[in-house]
Amino acid sequence: MALDDISQDRNMRIMARWRSTARVLVEALPYILRYDSKTVVVKYGGNAMLDGVTEDFAQDIVLMKQTGIEPVVVHGGGPQIGDMLKRLAIPSTFIDGLRVTDAAAIDVVEMVLTGSINKHIVSGINAAGGRAVGISGKDGNLILARKLERMKLDPTTLETRKVDLGFVGTPDTVNPEVLRQIMESDLIPVIAPIGIGPKGETFNINADTVAGALAGAMQAERLILLTDVEGVLDQDRKLIPKLTIAEARALIADGTIRGGMIPKIETAIEAVESGVKAAVILDGRIPHVVLLELFTEHGAGTLITAE
Repeated sequence: MALDDISQDRNMRIMARWRSTARVLVEALPYILRYDSKTVVVKYGGNAMLDGVTEDFAQDIVLMKQTGIEPVVVHGGGPQIGDMLKRLAIPSTFIDGLRVTDAAAIDVVEMVLTGSINKHIVSGINAAGGRAVGISGKDGNLILARKLERMKLDPTTLETRKVDLGFVGTPDTVNPEVLRQIMESDLIPVIAPIGIGPKGETFNINADTVAGALAGAMQAERLILLTDVEGVLDQDRKLIPKLTIAEARALIADGTIRGGMIPKIETAIEAVESGVKAAVILDGRIPHVVLLELFTEHGAGTLITAE
């Protein structure tokens, strides 16, 4: 092949890539305009970040901010907490999927969530070109919490009894003004799911629950729950792309939605009922899955809406 032909072939390949990029940008433009100045709460699950904060996730959050979206990141850390408790030889048990958190464990929980994971995510977003700041629900009284109460059936007596989960809490009051001040400073808030009780107690709160409560308080456009599954699956194990609240409740009732997916769906339902436009469950292991959900026609994962 002559030199001119090689050069022409190379130029054609470059132009093809540019055209492909242009098509992506044109497809994304209506969605960029749709979400301009809107709040999107993203829950980054502990299971989704077992290998550390991915560069893809950090880039997604930065690009959201740069295109006019106001991202709020809430993170979990269950696997990382479990590893640290094991290393410190602190016993850890679960009841109905919730970690029983005694006085010794709550110190470790707070240390891992606010001191390790939170700052790691902040550093990842900043390295990708963003300006993130890490806080917990205790900062500025962002999340005033109360002790979570659970009832459990005793298989021996067949009586329900109260189960003590220790310092496990649930949001009582959310003060969104704290987040608004951070966002108005052109910063990206990254929140550890720790709340403060009426007597100054520290409470460990499920990260999905925190994300849903914050999304509702902020009247967010979207609540995005990143996890390690692709979304809600039907009886044939195929992804269900969209559910109304009524449909989601019916799938819980008939057993299609079960196990760990139930609390995620319940969080999504509560968020939508409190004013969030829609909630979506995504597989955080997919590269740039947040951008695929927000900026493409087909989206990704399972979307939960009011109707």
